[in-house]
Amino acid sequence: MARSLVVYESMFGNTRAVAEAIGEALAAEVVEVSDAPDVLPDDVEVLVVGAPTHAFSLSRPATRKSAADQATGALVSTGRGVREWLDTLAPIGHHVTAHAFDTRVKAGWLPGSAAKAIAKRLRALHCTVPGRPTSFHVGGTLGPLVVGEPARAAEWARSLPARSRT
Repeated sequence: MARSLVVYESMFGNTRAVAEAIGEALAAEVVEVSDAPDVLPDDVEVLVVGAPTHAFSLSRPATRKSAADQATGALVSTGRGVREWLDTLAPIGHHVTAHAFDTRVKAGWLPGSAAKAIAKRLRALHCTVPGRPTSFHVGGTLGPLVVGEPARAAEWARSLPARSRT
């Protein structure tokens, strides 16, 4: 039976909250990136990947250290990030429709996006990535999520095509 998988990286819990809202809307398994499989199982047909935007793209070890230095509590993701997971994920040999999202500070127009970087890497892994990457907003570096963002994430998830039309 086909299934959906949501993989996320989250430092302060904001991206995790968005991933959980998406997972609930899709009735999908939700996993933190450190627990994500290195080979995508053959029964996964829909993959949703999300991460916080750090320094205008996906996090790196240095930006994760900076986030850890700012943390007021325990971090959610303490191992590898989505960048490293996607860079080591085995090329996908079956049809997968993938979607990308990020969390980012809502402060006017800012260049760069973790979601755009995720979508590019998913295409390189032979996933079909319909639509545009989506951003969900936090009120500041540590958060919290802007009011209504988890509900918007669930609505976005329900609108996603389960399969590409190609």
